[in-house]
Amino acid sequence: MTGSRPRTAPPSAPLTGPSAPCWVNLMTRDLKSAQEFYTATLGWTFRPGKLGQEFSVARRDDVPVAGIAAVAPAFRVAVAWTPYFAVQNADVAASRIRERSGTVAVGPLALGKGRGALAADRDGAVFGIWERTEAATSPPAPDDHSNAWLELRTRDAFDAAIFYGQVLDWATGRPGDCEVSYEKDQVVVDCGGKRLARISSGAVEAAPDPLVRPHWQVHFPVADVAATVSAARQYGGSVVEQRTQGHGAEATLLDPDGGLFTVTDIRSPAAEGT
Repeated sequence: MTGSRPRTAPPSAPLTGPSAPCWVNLMTRDLKSAQEFYTATLGWTFRPGKLGQEFSVARRDDVPVAGIAAVAPAFRVAVAWTPYFAVQNADVAASRIRERSGTVAVGPLALGKGRGALAADRDGAVFGIWERTEAATSPPAPDDHSNAWLELRTRDAFDAAIFYGQVLDWATGRPGDCEVSYEKDQVVVDCGGKRLARISSGAVEAAPDPLVRPHWQVHFPVADVAATVSAARQYGGSVVEQRTQGHGAEATLLDPDGGLFTVTDIRSPAAEGT
């Protein structure tokens, strides 16, 4: 990543409170192609974003679920899905990232109705932070957290939990903040009573395989994994990994531009992996 300023804003109404995941964004090369693929694969519709022609907001059942920005070539960033986390103060969070050997590549800068930054943790997993600075002008989306959940594949789950806990104010005990628990050598993140993320160990920073390197993996719940995989292949995507386990099935896919994501009929990161 470079110090340029990709306009990849979260929505006007984040779905969760401070310290929680609030948005996911795809940085891609071709907006029209990405829209066609995700419409066919995940049933999304799109509306233009307020930041220019290269940005659009994906909706499911008229609820904002993700952003897609065709900025990868202009800003020399990899095609990738990136999660954003809500913070009380973007400048403070950015300072904490740097103090703990992470990297702030872009920002903090004005993004929509707030301020945000694009960063990487000390093992190289990319994520964003976002602080709301203006009041919402429309009702928030339903807070059921069913549109996506996250998995961090990293070198050491416990070390990563400490990093994100200190940066994002996890486990403070304050109402609305996220809490962490340790289960079977993994860390599970609960926000507002919902399990939204899981952190697992074993990634290798120098691995050539992007699935093995530290990264945040975005999981989109779907009703039928097999049908979603079939649609993805039909519209130019490919399957990286597919598996069935006790609680359901999931498939990790590449979109035609190389964006990596997972579709799953497992409804929670707590159930996945058990």
